[in-house]
Amino acid sequence: MTLATLSLGVKSRLADLTMTLDLGEVTAICGPNGAGKSTLLASLAGLLAPDAGHVALGGQPMAGLRPDVRARTIGYLPQMPEVAWDLSVEVLVSLGRLPWHGVPGSEAQAAIDDAIAAMDLEAFRHRRVSQLSGGERARSLMARVLATGPSWLLADEPLASLDLAHAASLVACFRKQAQLGRGVVLVLHDLAMAMNHADRVIVLDRGRLAADGAPELALGADVVARVWGCPARWVGEPGARALSVG
Repeated sequence: MTLATLSLGVKSRLADLTMTLDLGEVTAICGPNGAGKSTLLASLAGLLAPDAGHVALGGQPMAGLRPDVRARTIGYLPQMPEVAWDLSVEVLVSLGRLPWHGVPGSEAQAAIDDAIAAMDLEAFRHRRVSQLSGGERARSLMARVLATGPSWLLADEPLASLDLAHAASLVACFRKQAQLGRGVVLVLHDLAMAMNHADRVIVLDRGRLAADGAPELALGADVVARVWGCPARWVGEPGARALSVG
């Protein structure tokens, strides 16, 4: 089941983007501030109506899909998610099962438990959201997405609030989800994370596609210099590269 855009355009934010994403891969969307990364991700999730072109899921236009089908298939974590009520972590994660209304309770509970375990939240299961740190809250919201069991995981800056250990753990979780056959699409500002852990990198610049391909090509020093406007070079071995700027 592919996730694709055809000549996608969102006024003043995206222009003429055509791409096809495949299951089983971790794709990183990178680019400077204001490049259109979050707009592209929200469009892929079916949350923005484009001004031109369209998004298709499995060859079907996103606009024609029933909301429950879309919600079961695509899990989306925005950059600054809000929690309206002071729920416990377990109840918050259980909200990820809402699109599956009518599925046996035992199956739903297993999905909730698996998501809590994947995000290392067992010790916080009964803690209220208001009592969580920023990183704990971010992991709880990611667990809610995982509990849905979607075919596609779309996350906007999911590592931003996490300490080093939990960021590494979440990256490993995304890799595992891709190995299980899910499509993972991440907006990342950390170019080293994208270089070392993505299968594919899409680089946006002022709403247009600047590069698309394997990380070593899409994030080559020439691309970084052209898109981000600063000289840079990669150091280290494949899988453990660091970016030296200036």
